Amino acid sequence: MNRELFGVMGGIDTFERFRSSDEFDAVLDGSTLTVGIRDADLGVPGWSATYTGEEGCCLVWGEAYVPDDDPNAARWLLKRYETIGIEALRELNGSYLAVIDAEVSGDAFVATDPVRSRECFYTDEPGVRVFGTDAAAVGRTIAEPTPNRDGVLEFLHLGVILGEKTAVTELSRLPLDSRLTPVSVDSLGRFVYEPLSPQAFDPVDELADRLDRAFRRRSSLPGRAGVLLSAGYDSRIVLSQVDDIDRSYTVGSLDAKEVRGARALAAQYGASHTAFPPDERYLRPDESKIRYSQGIKESLHIHHAGYTDEIEVDTMFHGLLCDTFFRGHFTASETVDVLGKRVPTGRLESDPDPVESLLEKFGYSREASLELAAQTSFDVDPDTFVREAVADEFGARRDRADTVQNALTCCGIANQPSMPFHNHLSDHFVTSFLATDRELIDWHLRTPPEHRTTETFLRACKQIDDNILRHRPPDRPYDARLFNEVEGFVRRKTPFLASFEPPWPDRETLFERHDFDRRLLGDLEHVHGLPARHKLRFTDLRGWLGCWSELPEQLRPWLRPSDPVVA
Repeated sequence: MNRELFGVMGGIDTFERFRSSDEFDAVLDGSTLTVGIRDADLGVPGWSATYTGEEGCCLVWGEAYVPDDDPNAARWLLKRYETIGIEALRELNGSYLAVIDAEVSGDAFVATDPVRSRECFYTDEPGVRVFGTDAAAVGRTIAEPTPNRDGVLEFLHLGVILGEKTAVTELSRLPLDSRLTPVSVDSLGRFVYEPLSPQAFDPVDELADRLDRAFRRRSSLPGRAGVLLSAGYDSRIVLSQVDDIDRSYTVGSLDAKEVRGARALAAQYGASHTAFPPDERYLRPDESKIRYSQGIKESLHIHHAGYTDEIEVDTMFHGLLCDTFFRGHFTASETVDVLGKRVPTGRLESDPDPVESLLEKFGYSREASLELAAQTSFDVDPDTFVREAVADEFGARRDRADTVQNALTCCGIANQPSMPFHNHLSDHFVTSFLATDRELIDWHLRTPPEHRTTETFLRACKQIDDNILRHRPPDRPYDARLFNEVEGFVRRKTPFLASFEPPWPDRETLFERHDFDRRLLGDLEHVHGLPARHKLRFTDLRGWLGCWSELPEQLRPWLRPSDPVVA
């Protein structure tokens, strides 16, 4: 990877047992921990920073903003920590990991941001606690790694490994809103739902004000700025509010409505627009994508990976997770029957089934999982396994939420399948992750789920740009979700009436067109009948485990014995 954080709970000699200091741009040697960082943009305002002083040492990795004018977030954080302790983390803003080794208190830890937008992997297997941002690099310190059966099954059936597991038993990751110390993993209290009434906290006005401040915070990011642009709602507000964006990029055919809509938005806000054709680069799971899946989430979410060399910007913006934090993606909606189809009404389900709701959001297919189970030698009923796994994970998040609806969203955020998208971008560009702004997370936690809706979001966006809907998304001609759903259904069922185009290229067509069965899974012919998405999961898992010496051989008993596993 281009950017990496790697460390040990120990001194420089322990660090050098696993990695050479020469691999990193800076190595901080504290009294309790040693950590190295590799980042070409180290020291850029709003980005990674290091500091060593009489207070100890501190490293902030990723996007970070502080309340005052100090351009060095690491220096500010360590000095603030010496003053108010762990509460300093509540004031640090952005998408980051923070490492502190404080001289006076003797505290040493690694902390996530409130929503774990950046993963930290760790293991105790070498006899010392090793941690880092590259799962494969941390994993290679494990002498005898063993596959995590439940993690592998979750990945194959759901496309995401739930909770803190990975595909390897000895390798874990920090939980949502937590910190890693030399001897423990401690939960922090920054991400807890405490909704307020609309009378005490106006969702629209608050969101508009906080969006405005969040964009102003990001005005100092360096160089040429671009945005990954869709024709939908989320990335357009970024394009609208960041004046320095002059380039936009969309993956899709030139004649696709999604691309035409994105091009119109780019023209509206004075940016150039580039459409990347959905050829084999869009779907091919090579190392440029698989490494960023970290073995825990599908690489297919990294839509842009094959085109990275053609993206000519220094700072990249995107709208990832705006639908989750602002528009209620994981809340369970009430539905009505329209000609045999369940159509959301826009109202919340009064008594949702958490497992059913989350399985739908994760895109679980019972039929595909039964077919997958028939082609592997895992001795489990997939439907029972998946439902129990999701129920356990939902239960693990329940204490952070006051209601089932908020617990659903918390569980979705903790297991967000699309995070490899951000992992890849932030390894190649200085990347702004708007949805992780501290003020916007606070808005999410204080706003009742019935007000975290597309309507609220659009009303807030209109307050800061009343032309934001000059060009509507091609599949959402109306403000009301119910009307959009009904028209989509009617178009699908009415002869000679064109259906709404999906926003992404068709995976099945691309898989067949580029002969990926033979090229990717030629040694596993028995899985060729599975959906393309499940076949890509096989490829992801084997490719990521291929970073590990000999480990893929240990997966052999879990596939048909006659089928060799090729890394």
